[in-house]
Amino acid sequence: MDIVLNLQFHSDSISIIFSVLAIIVFACAGIFSFEYMKHEGHHLRYTIFYVLSFVVFQALCFAGNLITYYFFFEMLTLLTFPLVLHNGSREATMAGLKYLFYSLCGAYMVLFGLYFSNSSLSFSEGGYMNSIIAGSTHTDTLYVVCIILMIFGFSVKAGMFPMHAWLPAAHPVAPAPASSVLSAIIVKAGVLGIIRTVFFVYGKDFIIGNIVQNIWMIFTLITVFMGSMLAYREDGLKKRLAYSTVSQVSYISYILFGLATTTKTGFDGALLQVVAHGIVKCGLFLCAGAIIYKTGKTKVSQLRGIGKQMPVTMVCFTILSLSLIGIPPTGGFVSKWYLAIGGLESNVSYISTSYSRIFTPCVNARIFPGR
Repeated sequence: MDIVLNLQFHSDSISIIFSVLAIIVFACAGIFSFEYMKHEGHHLRYTIFYVLSFVVFQALCFAGNLITYYFFFEMLTLLTFPLVLHNGSREATMAGLKYLFYSLCGAYMVLFGLYFSNSSLSFSEGGYMNSIIAGSTHTDTLYVVCIILMIFGFSVKAGMFPMHAWLPAAHPVAPAPASSVLSAIIVKAGVLGIIRTVFFVYGKDFIIGNIVQNIWMIFTLITVFMGSMLAYREDGLKKRLAYSTVSQVSYISYILFGLATTTKTGFDGALLQVVAHGIVKCGLFLCAGAIIYKTGKTKVSQLRGIGKQMPVTMVCFTILSLSLIGIPPTGGFVSKWYLAIGGLESNVSYISTSYSRIFTPCVNARIFPGR
C-alpha cells in the first residue's frame, strides 16, 4: 500500500476539548516563562519552539484523518525536542536523545499500522475500518497486530510501560514551563492518537473482549504500580512529578484504562481525567518551577520549612496535589469516580471482578456519595 499525504482537518467535541486545554496550559506556562526564563537564557529560541509546538498541537487536535494526525504528531516531537535540551548540558543532551529515540520507536510502530491498515484512515464515529475489515481478504490477525502496534506507538508519548523512561529523564532538565507543557499537554498527544485509532478508525467493537483489550489493560496495571512506587522513592522534585505523570496517564482508573474499558462512562471519565490531569499537572510543575527559581532547591529532602518561606505557592501545591490524588470534592475525584464505574461496566471479566470486589461494598455501605 502507498500512503499518500492527504491532509484533512475537521472539528468535533473531542478536538475542541484537547484544543481548549492546550490553550489554557500553554497560556499559563507562557506567562510564567517570562520571569522564569530570565535565569535560563536563550529566551528567544525557547519562545520560538514553544509557540511552534502550540501551533502544531492545535493542528494535531483538528486532524481529519490518521495520516494528518501522524504528520503533525511527528512534527510535535521534533519541535519539543529542543525544549528538552534547552540548557545544553550533557544531562539535557542525553535526556533529549532519549526522548527522540523513544518517540521515533513509537513513530515506527504507528507507521507499521498505517501501512498495513489499507485504507484512507479517515476519522468516523464508530470506526471507519468496520466495513473494510468485514469485507477484507486479510486475516484478523494482521489487523490485531496493527492496532496493538499503533496503541503502543502512541503510548510512547503517554508514558505507558515499557516506553516511559523518557519522561523522568526529560522533565528534570527541561525548563519548568516546558516541563509543565510536556506533562500536561504533550503526553495527551499520545492519548488523543489512541482515541482516534480505537474509536474513530478501527471502532471499539473490534477490540472488545479480545487480546488487544486484555494486553492494553495489563500494561496499564503494570504502569501504575511501577510509576507510583518510583515516584515515592524519587528525591528530585521535578523527577518525582514526572514519575507521577507516568502513573497518572496510564493508571488503571485513569485515562488509558478509561479508554480500554470501551464503555461510555469510562470514556467520559477518561476525557474528564484528561482535563483534570492537564490543569493540575501544569499547576504542579509551575509551583515546582517557582520553588526552584526562588530557592534554587531541586530535591524534596531540601524543602523542609518551605511552607513558611513560600506559603501561597505551597497552598496551591497542596490543593493541586489533593486533586491529583482524587480527594473529594476536587475534579480529580469526579473523573476517577466515572472511571471506576466504567471499570464495573466493562466486559473484561477479570478487571470487572477486581473492581466489583473493591467498590461494590463501598457503594452498598454508602461510603461514596451520590449512589
